Amino acid sequence: MAPSVRGNFDHPMNQMKRHALTLSLFALAATAHAQAPIEMPVPETQEKTLSIMELMLSGGIAGQLIMLSLLLLSVVAVYIFMERVLALKRASQEDSAFMNQLKDMVQGGRLDAAKQLCQRTDTPVARMMEKGIARIGRPLNDINAAVENVGKLEVSKLEANLPTLATVAGAAPMIGFLGTVVGMILAFHEMANAGGQINVSMLANGIYTAMTTTVAGLVVGIMAYLGYNFLVARINRVVFNLESRTTEFIDLLHEPA
Repeated sequence: MAPSVRGNFDHPMNQMKRHALTLSLFALAATAHAQAPIEMPVPETQEKTLSIMELMLSGGIAGQLIMLSLLLLSVVAVYIFMERVLALKRASQEDSAFMNQLKDMVQGGRLDAAKQLCQRTDTPVARMMEKGIARIGRPLNDINAAVENVGKLEVSKLEANLPTLATVAGAAPMIGFLGTVVGMILAFHEMANAGGQINVSMLANGIYTAMTTTVAGLVVGIMAYLGYNFLVARINRVVFNLESRTTEFIDLLHEPA
């Protein structure tokens, strides 16, 4: 009688073959796991940044001297700008009722009261009007000339230190370019001394001097230039107001009493 199919599968030899196949599969899996590359954690790269102080002091002695001079120029420019802004603000302040009161006093013949009103008012317009009132009784040309002279003095006071600010606006970029030239000279000097062994780190001081001084000079020059033009525009408005009040005062003297 022929053996059954179940009997063939349950034969001891077949069982041994299955155990051997299972062991082979486990061995292959262990070998593959052992040969798998181990992923190592990649260290995070941190970018090195320079602070403003480090940037200013990284150009060597020549760069530090140039940066110090530019720093002083920037302080001078900021001081002049703030001082002139406050002075122009005081000069442009004017009481709207001042000219009306002055007109009533002059037309009423109360010249002493008009002078006292001008003395109590600390503005360029009041000082001009005071000089004109003191000249009443003389020819109008003399009165006009006296008022204009006082106006010129007031304008010269308003323009005080503006030439210095303009000098800073022009000199700061030139000093920065001087630092560029000095930095390039230092870089080429290091290259000449190194011969064929040129290292980038050897050129660092010269390159830093060239770049940082140029940027600093341009920044200071641009700030001073913008501040200068702003102040000139404000002074022009004040001068226009002075001329307008002078014309109004002369017209007042032309009116019949």
